[in-house]
Amino acid sequence: MSIKTKNKLNAAALVSGKGHQDENFPVASFLINPEYRPIIMAFYQFARQADDVADNVIASKKDRLAILEDMRSSLTGESQSEPNAVVLRQTLITHGLDHTIVHGLDLLEAFRRDVSVNRYENWDALMDYCRYSASPVGRFVLDVHKESRNLWPMNDALCTALQVINHLQDCGKDYRMMNRIYIPSDIMEAVGATAGDLGRFHASLPLRQAIETAALKTKSLLKRSSGFSAAIHDKRLGVEVAVIQRLAESLTECLTKHDPLSERVHHNKAETLGLAFVAAAGRLFS
Repeated sequence: MSIKTKNKLNAAALVSGKGHQDENFPVASFLINPEYRPIIMAFYQFARQADDVADNVIASKKDRLAILEDMRSSLTGESQSEPNAVVLRQTLITHGLDHTIVHGLDLLEAFRRDVSVNRYENWDALMDYCRYSASPVGRFVLDVHKESRNLWPMNDALCTALQVINHLQDCGKDYRMMNRIYIPSDIMEAVGATAGDLGRFHASLPLRQAIETAALKTKSLLKRSSGFSAAIHDKRLGVEVAVIQRLAESLTECLTKHDPLSERVHHNKAETLGLAFVAAAGRLFS
């Protein structure tokens, strides 16, 4: 049943049911200091709900943008209409982290773009989107841990890589369900791939070439973030970042070899645990 406030949809009406355990990469895992987990989970719940709003295929564009605006005003304290945004604001104020609200506001900019934009002309345009959709997540976690903002460039590279990996994994679903294509248009056009290729059950050769090109660019991002884990002061966070880096490297390699339209390009639990163990050990004993 849809939930409305004064005859207007709110974010709770558009929840997907997806939770932090359904994400491709760890979210506030047991590796994170228990002191920080509730703060990070409050941020996650806010981001998850905003993402659900942006990706909803039933609500109108006008309604989705209105809900995202309500989330913004609730986060800044101008209103109390969206509970998850209010909870996040109160959590941050309680912990002396109200200056990090900017990261939530940046995420909302990305979700507004998701409602209004369904194509990206080139890699630079996609990177600008990721500046708002991906980088703020890691920046927030670093700020919660009181890490140096000098780490932001490596954080941004890793978070952007994770975002592009997700785009490539879900490229068929995003096109079929939302007519949204994140693979840059110039990369598609350069190899003769078309939007229609994304609607097939198997990727065409041109589409495979476009995906591989994007994956190779993602590898370059991961090279830039390779020293991120070791530079983090908090050892528990450093281990988590090492695990995420290793999982991302493995998935990127998979995307250069496998067809995400017809093959599994996600890790199962055994693969995830194996990669995580190696990465964690490397960080702990480095």
